[in-house]
Amino acid sequence: MTVAEKTVDVGSPAPDFTLPTDGGGSVTLSQLRGRTVVVYFYPKDDTSGCTKEACGFGEAMPDFGKVDAVIIGISKDSVASHDRFKAKYSLPFILASDEGSDVTERYGAWVQKSMYGRTYMGIDRSTFLIDKEGVVRAVWRKVKVPGHVEAVLAAAKGL
Repeated sequence: MTVAEKTVDVGSPAPDFTLPTDGGGSVTLSQLRGRTVVVYFYPKDDTSGCTKEACGFGEAMPDFGKVDAVIIGISKDSVASHDRFKAKYSLPFILASDEGSDVTERYGAWVQKSMYGRTYMGIDRSTFLIDKEGVVRAVWRKVKVPGHVEAVLAAAKGL
């Protein structure tokens, strides 16, 4: 199966994972059963679009908290990079490091990209809304940051 063929669709079980997180911890998706989980993949810490997205989720944390939702941001950045990013913007949610791209690939968010005529592999900004039973209930791919957090929150409220 090629990377492009791997995908996670609405109605499918969310692939489980355990990843190292900011602060020297780790997160295991299956241990969050019983809670709504937002998993979002983003290209790089402390870049303009990723910072806007992260700050948007951070600002909306009180609203996500009202629906008992956990937010996990995942990129290939190191735990040390996540620690700096989280501290710089006071991000109140988990940042997980997928340096080997294993989880990113399993979710179909590791894709071929093209810029200035050059092709390369990178993270497709993607978000997955997972219900209390571990089933994917909504998927956003090729995310555009403006309005995205609000769309995810509205879907989470509907679970």
